[in-house]
Amino acid sequence: MHHSRLCALLIDCNVPDIDEAAHFWAQALGRPVDSEHPGTRGNYRMLATPDGEPIVQLQRVEHESRVHLDIEADDIPAEVARLEKLGAQVVKRLERWVVMQAPSGHRFCVVRVQRPGFPTNAHRWE
Repeated sequence: MHHSRLCALLIDCNVPDIDEAAHFWAQALGRPVDSEHPGTRGNYRMLATPDGEPIVQLQRVEHESRVHLDIEADDIPAEVARLEKLGAQVVKRLERWVVMQAPSGHRFCVVRVQRPGFPTNAHRWE
């Protein structure tokens, strides 16, 4: 048995200035950039996250700009196996997360638990 839930929306930005992109999305979503968050560093910017809502993070990337989801799980290998049974494929296994691709072609990541209150609102999988 394990649990998983939607964790974050990541805005992948193929831009020269991640701060400019973060400023736009902060204004568009009404969430200020959280410059004190440990996830705000290098090519990453975190927007403030209201309690109970998914994280919104921007990252500067080399591939085309897009949005992808992160699914947080208390057992990453079990969640990856569950999603593979649904037709997803592993694209890349990294140290702390797994990049996957849905049958629809969308990329997403399975990550360790990151939001407070887990497993509130998480699905329990057997």
